[in-house]
Amino acid sequence: MNQLFPAIQGHVAKLVRVWATSDLAKLSRVWLLVAAFALLPLPAADLSDLFAERIKSCVTVEFLIENELDRQPVAVPGVCVDANGTIILPASAINARVSVRRLKDFKVYRPNAATAYRAEYLGQDALTGWHFVRAEEKLRPELVPLTAWVRPGTPAVRLADEVWSIGLRGKDEDFHPYFLLSRVGLIEPMPQQTAIAAAEIGGPGLPVFNREGALVGLTLNSFGQNFLLFSRRERGQPVVLVNVEESSGFLLADEVLPYLGRIPQNAAGRPLSWLGVFGLEPVDPEVARFLKLDNQSALVVSEVLEGSPAEKAGLKGHDIIVALGGRPLPRLKPDQVVATYVEREVERHRPGDELTLTVLRDNQRLDLRVTLGDEPKILREADRRYFERLGLTVREFLYGDGIAHRVKLAAQNGVVVDFVKPNSPAATSGLEPDDWIREIDGREIKTYAEAVAALASIEADKDRPEFVLLTSRGGETAVRRVKLK
Repeated sequence: MNQLFPAIQGHVAKLVRVWATSDLAKLSRVWLLVAAFALLPLPAADLSDLFAERIKSCVTVEFLIENELDRQPVAVPGVCVDANGTIILPASAINARVSVRRLKDFKVYRPNAATAYRAEYLGQDALTGWHFVRAEEKLRPELVPLTAWVRPGTPAVRLADEVWSIGLRGKDEDFHPYFLLSRVGLIEPMPQQTAIAAAEIGGPGLPVFNREGALVGLTLNSFGQNFLLFSRRERGQPVVLVNVEESSGFLLADEVLPYLGRIPQNAAGRPLSWLGVFGLEPVDPEVARFLKLDNQSALVVSEVLEGSPAEKAGLKGHDIIVALGGRPLPRLKPDQVVATYVEREVERHRPGDELTLTVLRDNQRLDLRVTLGDEPKILREADRRYFERLGLTVREFLYGDGIAHRVKLAAQNGVVVDFVKPNSPAATSGLEPDDWIREIDGREIKTYAEAVAALASIEADKDRPEFVLLTSRGGETAVRRVKLK
């Protein structure tokens, strides 16, 4: 490029001398120079400089999960999304079973830095799955929001486009950033517009850029890849490998930027809109043709949940949903992605919003107006209590447990085992997490408070040799003797 500029400038100079002798010289000289230089190719952006700038949006968030036996440290890459130090983490950062109350000591680290800054957990957004964290004020001037890299007019991502992102090493390496680059191999609605590169391009939850440094997406969690594992003794065992540090998949920017402001109102992520259907399944292609649904998707409702907004609106099991809010369900592949589309459309709304479901029932087309409710208490909100001597944690029985155990609301009682300490009396008795405790010492347990009181009394009695539990697991009932001596 350095050699090209003098050559072109020489040609321009000759043209200018020719035109200088003409009557149009005064009018054309400036335009000729502008046109000549406009034809020059722009030098390619220096990826090293772009990389150095864009890592200012990337951080690592460290926190502790407080368990019954220890405090488990977790470190997850994240990206700053606004000037208030708001950071988003991928959905996989925190297991859905973990109670919000067990999340402790959030800290933020910049790449290549050992200094920790305090942070606050804001909650998880149901629609995007992102966890939101806010860094303390003194760190905020050092972070650059993701939106700083948005370039209006950036061409849409296409197959074979070159894209790159950032990876972050571990804490023992001060979260040192490194560069990853690949090309787009596939773009599919899943149901969000998702691109998959030919190789890993960045850590999960980190921004993706094009060759000019414009933001084009945000990496997802890694996709599992199928392999055959061979050894001298085994001919080939199928295994699935997941790269937890890097990902080849990313959401396109249009699926990211509109939702950066969906900061939860509280740590539990409330409010959570609720429809109340279970087991949405794609209509079989042959059935779809029979119903003249060749050009659109449709979903069969396996079950309508008791007391749900869907039940109150008159939705029934085996109804076929063909439209949502007056719009036909889109054609997506694989077919099961359409169920995710419906779930996301519900999650876009708030409790109290009205949503119209168009269904087929007995060859008739019906429009059902559903007023969405607030979802019943979920796992991360459940009350829990650990009994160290007994060796177990119990939690309250939730609406979701009733679905899992196939019991009506009126029969939902007792508590659920949340944790069993290895080699404890509870473990020796055969108790396992998710067992449903229905009776303690022959007494039916109706509420969480009753269970906690009964177990606390047993734990306090140092002379007690054992106690008996009536439990249910997978539809099978069992009596378990928990020996304390």
